[in-house]
Amino acid sequence: MCGFCGFTGSIKDRENVIKKMMDRIVHRGPDSEGVYSDDNITMGFRRLSIIDLDTGSQPMYNEDGSVVIVFNGEIYNYQSLRETLIEKGHIFKTHADTEVLVHLYEEKKEDMLSDLRGMFAFAVFDKKDNSIFAARDFFGIKPFYYTNIDNSLVFGSEIKSFLEYPLFKKEVNETALENYLTFQYSVLTETFFKGVFKLMPGHFLTFKNGQVKISRYFNPLFQNGDYDKSLHQVVTEVDDVLQNSVEAHKVSDVEVGSFLSSGVDSSYVAASFKGDKTFTVGFDYQNYNEINYAKELSKEVGIDNFNKTISTEEYWNVLPKVQYHMDEPLADPSAVALYFVSNLASKHVKVALSGEGADEFFGGYNIYKEPMDLSLAASLPKFLRKFFAACVKLIPFSFKGKNFFIRASKKVEERFIGNAYMFTKEEREEILKNPSGKFEPYELTKPFYDQVADKDDVTKMQFIDMNFWLIGDILLKADKMSMANSLEVRVPFLDKEVFKVASNIRPDFRVNRVSTKYAFRLAAKDRLPEAVANKKKLGFPVPIRIWLKEEKYYNIVKDAFLSETAKKYFNSDKILELLDKHKIGKGDFSRKIWTIYMFLVWHKQYFES
Repeated sequence: MCGFCGFTGSIKDRENVIKKMMDRIVHRGPDSEGVYSDDNITMGFRRLSIIDLDTGSQPMYNEDGSVVIVFNGEIYNYQSLRETLIEKGHIFKTHADTEVLVHLYEEKKEDMLSDLRGMFAFAVFDKKDNSIFAARDFFGIKPFYYTNIDNSLVFGSEIKSFLEYPLFKKEVNETALENYLTFQYSVLTETFFKGVFKLMPGHFLTFKNGQVKISRYFNPLFQNGDYDKSLHQVVTEVDDVLQNSVEAHKVSDVEVGSFLSSGVDSSYVAASFKGDKTFTVGFDYQNYNEINYAKELSKEVGIDNFNKTISTEEYWNVLPKVQYHMDEPLADPSAVALYFVSNLASKHVKVALSGEGADEFFGGYNIYKEPMDLSLAASLPKFLRKFFAACVKLIPFSFKGKNFFIRASKKVEERFIGNAYMFTKEEREEILKNPSGKFEPYELTKPFYDQVADKDDVTKMQFIDMNFWLIGDILLKADKMSMANSLEVRVPFLDKEVFKVASNIRPDFRVNRVSTKYAFRLAAKDRLPEAVANKKKLGFPVPIRIWLKEEKYYNIVKDAFLSETAKKYFNSDKILELLDKHKIGKGDFSRKIWTIYMFLVWHKQYFES
């Protein structure tokens, strides 16, 4: 695991520039550094040593030095690939997975990607034709950012390294802000820094003669499901592939630990990985602490549990650091908890397994039961549903069932954009100083819904989450919060072999009236107490709703809402009204308030400090 950065072309004092860029991401790799530089390209690398500790440093080269690579990630099938490449005549100098990528590129160019099993982002410089080939893994576990400045490509694992490139102009992308207010994360391909883009999951990039070309090599489409397989067969397949993946993700020359919450996902990993250490954090509030559960499960499976109770003051004090490391604002309160559990783990291990991805693959979110809950109302003629919804909207106060009638009047394509829906287009236009109207949320999701138009509603929702929520929220915070603490997090559920099985599970074995993640939970029952396997999905509970009613934290947010920055982007009276309504109990607006506040914290780190 590591971080890299680089730029094409020859600029003044390029060795000093790349050194400053590398220093910005030293947290991603404190163990060593390396640089390659010539008149065509300069590449820098920071290393966190996990595999081949002695000889695995980067940049790395092929036999004649004509191919150079910087790589972030782990290739779990690298040993079998290495054997095949040796049989074909390639000569290896190390036992690192990085060198496998170099020779595989020589052998197959962009066709190499289908051979890989793992998480990765890398950039290959081919001296023979002065070109760059870069790729990001299948599901977006590892990040890759790039920008084209005067026909020079600047690229890296984190945007913050670009700030040291002398020709980079730092400017807020207000269109990204507008859509962030709806999704709670940066949803566009263009980031919060104008002109800087994310290479999306399952895509590769080529750069030659000043031109960037993006191509897709993998699309995580669900199949219609194999109805010939019994539930028992499906559960067995799920357990077998998950056990295989956990085993593959343990490949390391250093100790591997595991995160552990009260949920079935991390519990399954912790019970399966046969390591020595698990890590848990919680808060000193009722219903916001999973430590006792984690200690009990760890004891039951014979693993030591290390835990920490996060104080309210600690949480609030670390917010600027968290938003700095995030690169772009993220309004998910659990990101901060992930920072603390990564910090705790980093004191004991260099690698930790985590449970991300199971909900998207196997149908775990509670919202996935909504199509069944709405089925009776949805059977009514459309004009009747629209009529009832219109009548309900005219009622000026909230009541139980109001939102049900409104949502029942809409197709899934009209009501679901992912696990978070903060501000509607109308609401954000009301609070923003200069709304552009870009984009209607469903303009962004429509191209993805179109790809699964023939699928059931639950599968459609899973596909949307895999292409939005998983990438923009779940995996962003997993990478950035772990790397902020020089910890490698591995996610065995987000494996292409696991997806092959998950994508072919019939819909009712994923989500039904009994439970979400049905087949997965049945597989977990063989390895966990039944109460854990059946536990309802909670997410990571963080008590911001309570804090924002307390005078101290209410005033901290109020000061931010009255700042010059807030006045530049927002209508201050509108966002203050939201804060005051929450404080006096006229509704729970905590998540909306947090979304605005996290942007202001992020902005202060990058544009005011």
